[in-house]
Amino acid sequence: MLGKLLVAFVVVPLVDLYVLFLVAGRIGVLETVALVIVTGIVGGVLAKMQGAQTIRRLQYRAARGESPSAELADGALILFGAALLLTPGLITDAVGFALLLPFVRPYVRSALSSYLSKKVRRGDVVVEMRTE
Repeated sequence: MLGKLLVAFVVVPLVDLYVLFLVAGRIGVLETVALVIVTGIVGGVLAKMQGAQTIRRLQYRAARGESPSAELADGALILFGAALLLTPGLITDAVGFALLLPFVRPYVRSALSSYLSKKVRRGDVVVEMRTE
């Protein structure tokens, strides 16, 4: 667990910073800063649009008595993608944008579902259900 946290909070930002320096060396510092700002703005607009669509789909499914599990998962992925866009860096921006694209999220949902199912089956994750 500590290794995963180390990668998430130390290695990824360092690699992202390295890529920013490489890009700045190629296209210039001001252009790189502008690129990061533009990706943040475009990402914010896209996150808002996708979030609103997801909320509408969630409400529709809930009103029909259907399970909104896919919409809830999409909402979490949109939120995570938007958070990645807040961090200055081109790698995190690329991953953040990918999570905001509606045709990418089903693949990510499927991969996460498979991963978590395997963890539960192995007993790495204990699911406790309470009835009150």
